[in-house]
Amino acid sequence: MLSKLKCKLKNVENMFLLFFLSFSLFSIEIINAQKTNVGLICENDNTDVERIFQLAINKVNPDMEDMYLNGVSISIEPGNAFETSKKLCKMLRQNLVAVFGPTSSMAAKHAMSICDAKELPFIDTRGDFVVELPTINLHPHPTQLAVILKDLVTMLEWEAFTIIYECGEYLPVVNDLLQMYGPAGPAIVVRRYELDLNGDYRNVLRRIRNSGETSFIVVGSIETLPELLKQAQQVGLMTGAYRYIISDLDLQTIDLEPYQHSDANITGIRLVSPENELVLEVAKALYEEEDPYVNVSCPLTVNMALVYDGIQLLAETFKHIMFRPVSLNCNDDVTWDKGYTLVNYMKSLSISGLSGDIKFDYEGLRTDFLLEIIELTVSGLQKIGTWTGDEGASLDRPPSLISSEPDQRSLVNKSFVVITAISEPYGMLKDSPAKLEGNDQFEGFGIELIEELGRKLGFSYTFRLQEDNKYGSLNPVTKEWNGMLLEIMEGRADLGITDLTMTSDRESAVDFTIPFMNLGIAILFRKPMKEPPKLFSFMSPFSGEVWLWLGISCVSVSLSMFILGRISPAEWDNPYPCIEEPTELENQFSLPNCFWFSIGALLQQGSELAPKGFSTRSVASFWSFFILIMVSSYTANLAAFLTVESLSTPIENVEDLAANKGGVNYGAKLGGSTFNFFQGAKFPTYQKMYEFMDSHPEYMTSTNAEGVTRVENENYAFLMESTTIEYITERRCTLTQVGTLLDEKGYGIAMKKNSPYRDVLSQAVLQLQEQGVLVKMKTKWWKEKRGGGACTGVESDSGALALEISNLGGVFLVLIAGSFFGLFVSIVEMICGVKQRCDENKQKASSDSAAELGMANVGGIYAVLLAGSIIAVFCGIVEWICGLYSTAQANKIPFKTELMEEIRFVLKCSGNTRPVKYPKPSRSASSRSKFSVSSKDSSSVTVDSLATDDQQLQKRKK
Repeated sequence: MLSKLKCKLKNVENMFLLFFLSFSLFSIEIINAQKTNVGLICENDNTDVERIFQLAINKVNPDMEDMYLNGVSISIEPGNAFETSKKLCKMLRQNLVAVFGPTSSMAAKHAMSICDAKELPFIDTRGDFVVELPTINLHPHPTQLAVILKDLVTMLEWEAFTIIYECGEYLPVVNDLLQMYGPAGPAIVVRRYELDLNGDYRNVLRRIRNSGETSFIVVGSIETLPELLKQAQQVGLMTGAYRYIISDLDLQTIDLEPYQHSDANITGIRLVSPENELVLEVAKALYEEEDPYVNVSCPLTVNMALVYDGIQLLAETFKHIMFRPVSLNCNDDVTWDKGYTLVNYMKSLSISGLSGDIKFDYEGLRTDFLLEIIELTVSGLQKIGTWTGDEGASLDRPPSLISSEPDQRSLVNKSFVVITAISEPYGMLKDSPAKLEGNDQFEGFGIELIEELGRKLGFSYTFRLQEDNKYGSLNPVTKEWNGMLLEIMEGRADLGITDLTMTSDRESAVDFTIPFMNLGIAILFRKPMKEPPKLFSFMSPFSGEVWLWLGISCVSVSLSMFILGRISPAEWDNPYPCIEEPTELENQFSLPNCFWFSIGALLQQGSELAPKGFSTRSVASFWSFFILIMVSSYTANLAAFLTVESLSTPIENVEDLAANKGGVNYGAKLGGSTFNFFQGAKFPTYQKMYEFMDSHPEYMTSTNAEGVTRVENENYAFLMESTTIEYITERRCTLTQVGTLLDEKGYGIAMKKNSPYRDVLSQAVLQLQEQGVLVKMKTKWWKEKRGGGACTGVESDSGALALEISNLGGVFLVLIAGSFFGLFVSIVEMICGVKQRCDENKQKASSDSAAELGMANVGGIYAVLLAGSIIAVFCGIVEWICGLYSTAQANKIPFKTELMEEIRFVLKCSGNTRPVKYPKPSRSASSRSKFSVSSKDSSSVTVDSLATDDQQLQKRKK
């Protein structure tokens, strides 16, 4: 009994030991399982990303060995880079092995930069051009997105399109797409849409609508797309005439129900297929916890799917690589040595996830992915094809989307009555000697447009002329329409074609196709007239002020030369070089000679007067430099003034016209769309113009032709459409368009309200635009037919024009006046000369000494020297004083006495000669005869010697 008890106790002990060992091994396994932190940066408004991040971690943890993933997330304000950096640095201390970046560009770039510095794997879910080394980007590269868009355009056979992009972040995609086509590609227009101050896109959308563009590629974020589409529908861009390609991969996540019956063709692409079983499973697990009755058919966003796939990729990597995470600090240089190894291994893997097959090329870019091409139908988005990197875009439209019923909107074998009005060049009667009937009697741009549409769509037509030539306007009193629009509204005509402007009033009464021609209101006026040249146009290069100061400068320099010439000793010369000791010295700078010197230099002609003193040469140098600049400036300006003819026009813009500048009256066609535009305008200038036209009915016309005639014959301006002005100015060379367009509008084909043929006709008009047919037609009817091109080459050449007598008449007048003035002066000089000789003979008879002097007393003119002659005056005074000092020392007389005597001589201002002063001879001097003006009392000078010298001097003078 005791032995059995001992055996049982031993069995219990063994069982307890076995249980203890099992529990210990399990505890050791749990303790040894490594906790691996994975970071997530998400914006405050994106909680779904955080939820799917945690869901993916929970999904992979049961399959992990020796480790398990732990999600660490931080929340930031969208786009807050500073907050991102601060919180990420704090999170790096928690032994992270990878970081999932935010969706905003600025915050993601800062997070990527920090992870790059720490060599920590960064998993990006955005389409980014720059991929750093430790970064895994699960999103298709923007360059691949541009290739996808190009393939879609090719598949849909677009011949021209408009790229509408949101902001600068999307410019790389736009740039890549443009480079792929190059200059030889289709016509591509690039426009940017961005919220204005009023919070809408309508301004840019209206410009797009008015331009006639109908095929659009929208490159922007999914956040702004719903509002863009909504406002596009409000401005009339969601009809059967318009086609869209949406570049964002999340098109299926927004509500498109309002546009399912709009007839607009909306095509998109998606990376995450809502038909994928894995996608449905994840969506159900994600949303059923919160709401068991949630519609799990709602697909996941691309960002959410890529976060989920990123966790799957990390888990697969951790199964093959052993590592130990470390705590990182942004403030030191420590990095994680396993970061690059993890990234490189991740790039080598290939897995299947929510976004399809995940592979990377050697650059780390995602490759071999598949996109579904989707199209909006009346039943919602439908898959119509696929795109792959190898095969490109392929169309596989389901049979349910291909209607086997005949198109009720087809125009084949239909017959229309088309009403038109006589208006060049849209509708005209043919010039033919034979009598024409039916359609054969009409021609013009509008007529040919209907012919092209009929040939393209297979309908027949009969033209009918509007007898009163009225297009159609609403009577504000009776609220009734008239003209062509009334015929269409009452069913007597099916279509209306002429230069019929699309206005809001008219669109309330009838329907229009898209514009076949875009235009605006402009001003027709006479071309600027050439101003007749002025008689003294040669004086135009300088202003009157410059000419005045030029004259003052000439007079001032002349007076400076005269004064300095009398002061400077170097300017007093011996008039008779043969006489070694003359009694008089002569100065060449008399007052007339000084003026002749200045004028000769001014006219760049020599005067044969050469200054010798430093002071006079300084003045001459300054004057020559001054003349060099003035003459060069005058010559350069004169060429322009004589060859360029200025044009004068009383009005240059609508403001001048509204102010009746130059007495120009103006008007428009009474009852036309141009007049109605001013009638309903809110702009003050336009309101003022309407009041003028309303109060002056005599300036209004019944036809455009009448207005053109008045412009040619009167001081009158006519307001009309710019395209018609272009047609007129090609034929009437004296007329032109003044200013810019006052508005933007278009011409369209009118038809009855709610016509089933509007979209078909609009589509055909669009195709003619894309094929360039409308451009060729406009060239034909504007520049070739009916006298077109008559004004080509009429404008004067850009080369120099020949000068006429009217340009240089003033020069000839100056020459004639100068010649007569010279003749008059010569006569006066001759008379004065005869009189002077008579006086000299009388004086010679009465007094020999007076005759021998031969000088007339004349008065001098004193003037203040110019600022530029100060140096010369100073030098002249110094030379003068030094000369006086030398003379006083030589003659042994006081300097003061010599100075006073010299001042008296200078102030006398008479004659060009002066006596020479010699020093008194020494006692040992020879008996040779010496004399000076100041030694009259010297005993060494004999009377006979003086008399002999005087006689010789008189003979030389004679």
